[in-house]
Amino acid sequence: MANLKVAILHDVWEEGPPEPEPEPVKAPRGKTGKRRRKKDPLHDREEIFEALTKLGHEPSYHVLDGKNQSLLALAKCGADLVFNLTESYGGDDTMDKNIAAYLDLLRISYTGGGPQALYLAQDKSIAKKIFDFHKIKTPDFATSYKGRTDHSHDIEFPLIVKPVSEDGSIGIDSGSVVDSVKELMERIHYIHEEFDSPALIEEYIEGREIYTAILGNDNAEVLPLIELDLSRLPKGTPRIACHDVKFDHETEAYKVTKSAPVEDLDEETTKKLQDTALAAYRALKLRDYGRIDMRLNKKGEVYVIEANPNPWLASTAEFTMAAKKAGYTYTDMINKIVELARARSR
Repeated sequence: MANLKVAILHDVWEEGPPEPEPEPVKAPRGKTGKRRRKKDPLHDREEIFEALTKLGHEPSYHVLDGKNQSLLALAKCGADLVFNLTESYGGDDTMDKNIAAYLDLLRISYTGGGPQALYLAQDKSIAKKIFDFHKIKTPDFATSYKGRTDHSHDIEFPLIVKPVSEDGSIGIDSGSVVDSVKELMERIHYIHEEFDSPALIEEYIEGREIYTAILGNDNAEVLPLIELDLSRLPKGTPRIACHDVKFDHETEAYKVTKSAPVEDLDEETTKKLQDTALAAYRALKLRDYGRIDMRLNKKGEVYVIEANPNPWLASTAEFTMAAKKAGYTYTDMINKIVELARARSR
C-alpha cells in the first residue's frame, strides 16, 4: 500500500480547553529492550498512531472540540484517509453520525461505519425493530418517554431499563434490572430525569455475555468469540455489563470480571452465534469493523443485545483480543481496517 497521510480523528468530551495531544510514538529500531510508556488506557489513538507509523504511513492527530474552527480545519487537513475514532461532537454523542456525513460531503475517505450505520446502531429501539424484521432474535421490548409509549411488546419481569441511545453502558448499573412495577416506574423516571431520553425497557435475558468481532465488508470475517465472564460478580448483583464492570477500575465488579476467548462451546453453538452476529452486522449496514453483543441462555438460544460500529481498538479491548486469537498482530489489524476503508473509496 502506498504511503498515506492519515488523520486520527477524535473528539473532546469535557467542557474546557482541548486536552494536550500525546507525544507521537516512534516505531522501535533494532533491539531497544523493554519500553516504558505512560498511557491513558481509555485512549486507543496512541497505539493506532504507532501501528500506522510501523506500516510506513504518516499519521497525525486531529481533534474535534465542538467548534466550527475544528470542522473547517478538518476540511483543510489534506489527509488521504481519516481514521475515525469520534464518539461525539461537543459532548453530544448523537452527533457522531453527522461527523461521518460531513466526511462524506468532503469526499474524504474514512474508516468504519457511515452515517446510516451510526444512526441505526445508536437508537437501540430502531435497531431492535430491524432485527425483528430480519428474524434475528432480540429481547422483547417497549420504549417509554414521559408517559408516552412508542412501542411495546408483551413483556414480562425481570426487565432491564436503560437509555435508548447511550453508548458505553452509560445509564446501566445494578439498579437497571427490575422485578416489580414499582421498581420499573422508578427506573423509567430516573432515565427520563438523568438523561432526558426515552427509556428502553427490555426483557432481561439470563445467560452468558458473548461478543463477536467482525472484520470486513462484502466477505466479512467473523473473528473468534469473546466472553465477558460475569459469574464472579458479588452475590445479588445482576449479571450485566454495567458501567462499573466495564470502566471503573476501583470497583469490585471491575476487578472480578474479565474477557477471554470462548473455548468451551460446541461447533453448532459457535456457528449459531457467528451467523447471528454477521446477520446483525449486515442488517444495520456496519462496515470495515464492528462488534455484536449477544446473550446465550441455558437453552442455547442466541439474543442480540446491541451492535457497536467503530468499537474500541485498544490492545486490551475485546475486538483486539478476537483479532489476535484469529492470528492478527495489532499492526495487522490496523492495516486491515485501513485497507478496507481505502478499497471502499476506490
